[in-house]
Amino acid sequence: MTSAVTAPQTTGTVRQVVVNSLDDIQVEHHARPIPGPGEVLLEPTLVGICGSDLHAARGVHPFITLPYRPGHEVVGRVAATGEGVDAQFAPGTRVVLEPNLACGKCPPCQEGRYNICDVLDVIGCQTPGGMTDAFTVAADRLHVLPDDLDDTAAVLVEPLSTPLRAVRRAGALKDKRVVVLGAGPIGLFILLGAVRAGASAVVSADLVGSKRNRAVSFGAAGAVDAAAEDAVEQARMLLGGAADVVFDCVSRDSSVRQGVDLLRKGGKLMTVGVAAGATSIPLDLVQDRELDILGCLMFVREDVQEAIAMLREGVVPVADIITGTFDVEDVAAAYAASADPEQVKIVVRVGAGQPS
Repeated sequence: MTSAVTAPQTTGTVRQVVVNSLDDIQVEHHARPIPGPGEVLLEPTLVGICGSDLHAARGVHPFITLPYRPGHEVVGRVAATGEGVDAQFAPGTRVVLEPNLACGKCPPCQEGRYNICDVLDVIGCQTPGGMTDAFTVAADRLHVLPDDLDDTAAVLVEPLSTPLRAVRRAGALKDKRVVVLGAGPIGLFILLGAVRAGASAVVSADLVGSKRNRAVSFGAAGAVDAAAEDAVEQARMLLGGAADVVFDCVSRDSSVRQGVDLLRKGGKLMTVGVAAGATSIPLDLVQDRELDILGCLMFVREDVQEAIAMLREGVVPVADIITGTFDVEDVAAAYAASADPEQVKIVVRVGAGQPS
């Protein structure tokens, strides 16, 4: 079923954030866009800032070049639709963005793994993003939100989706011993997902004491200082043995080695963090212990739906995760706050998101 075209407002301008560097973040003004066939005009309400945004702003993200226009963690409302858009996206409908832009034709896409499309682009990374008053997007990139999930919770759908995919790729975690390296937002979400999946114990490792404390408050069986000489021994003691699965949300030489040392023979190392470049792997131990090393990039529709379900369950402590909200005109301050290791998730308030 498709809807009739809803005529959008065709005059005026919209604000768009552009990041030239971490110290040079501006708000541009552009003509208000008009949706084409199959497209929706989306007015964001809240947009999250993630670790990839900070890496990009610092010029160290391997797949995002400066300047870039951020915004891939987006919740908003439909303002208007182009021809051929399904009636479920009527103006006023609340939606969350799935930012993957895949070809649909390459082997990974044909296998249903469009998150690793051969020519993958991501809205807000390789193409202009949703940190703007309004932008057009293909309707199939949107998920309608249930009424019982407010915008503050819904802005966590996208950042929760990748951790849930990582948990799913790790296989059945019921009664398994798990370590999560890194207690930033992704690490905390993986911790919550692993506990939800029935892990017998989940231990967190991080350099920052407040992050370790937060992990314990989120359900970790314990947390260790990742820099401690006996970090591996401490983690194994808390677990009651070697780990079945280690999720590496740091992805540096040191974390890879630590992850391998934590694992039992036949265990799995899940690489979730974005490495800045080539990283050393102790292949002698990988071979000798028959370890599995798996990567995780973004997510697919199933993971987004699982994130929505998990948020609806009320097991995600939203108020403890979103530690700051800034207006779009204060976006430079929002990025500065995101760079503070004491913060968890910073979101940007864009507008009312009401239909034109």
